[in-house]
Amino acid sequence: MSQKEIQESLKLLEKDWDVDPILHDFVLGKYTDVTDFSLIVKDVVFHIPYLPKEKKYILWKCYWPDCHNCCDRQGRLPLTSDDLIQIGHGMKYQKTSDFVKEETLVATHDEPTPSGGFSVMTNVSLKRKIDETENDDGTHISCRFLDGEGGCGIHPTRPGVCYMYPFSTWAQNEKGRPRVHATFQFTGDCPGFYLSESLDSMKEVLDDYSTTIYDYNMKSSRTLKDGFGSLSMS
Repeated sequence: MSQKEIQESLKLLEKDWDVDPILHDFVLGKYTDVTDFSLIVKDVVFHIPYLPKEKKYILWKCYWPDCHNCCDRQGRLPLTSDDLIQIGHGMKYQKTSDFVKEETLVATHDEPTPSGGFSVMTNVSLKRKIDETENDDGTHISCRFLDGEGGCGIHPTRPGVCYMYPFSTWAQNEKGRPRVHATFQFTGDCPGFYLSESLDSMKEVLDDYSTTIYDYNMKSSRTLKDGFGSLSMS
């Protein structure tokens, strides 16, 4: 996301939620005194922002059902090969090929890498609206499966990426085995971030997410091998 888009998202967020001034400046890139605290939970390395001056971590909690911005302002819904089968069956399609034809689209986008470069990703994504096109990829669209009470109409077979929020994740090869990393997405859309002197309040959340994040990365890797997408580094 561009800085302008993040700023616009924050303005919308602040209409309904109180945002800590420090977090506001951090999300906009104005707060630079930040270090990366790495915490290994099972097979995932979580990268947690730490503010030395305040002696506090930036942590997260979910405010659902009072907030469902992750569904209202999702940029895309890339699908794994497992998603294609499970969601297709859940939507009563007899053939996965029919589900892919009617309910998905293929789009390519750039994704920043931890090293400061970019990766070019092509994904099969679930349409967030019936008439969504490739030109809509990366834009804020409220998901068509979101109901009036903040629930998901295709839960529990919703896309695996939905279970990842608010984390962004990637895998690296370390000594012949995959090491999965995860960090927060700071898009300005989520009111759940807060400051804390301790990680204790989030340990259970990280433990739960570690399994979800690792499994998703393995499924994403299989999806590329199955030919449902591509990844190249630039």
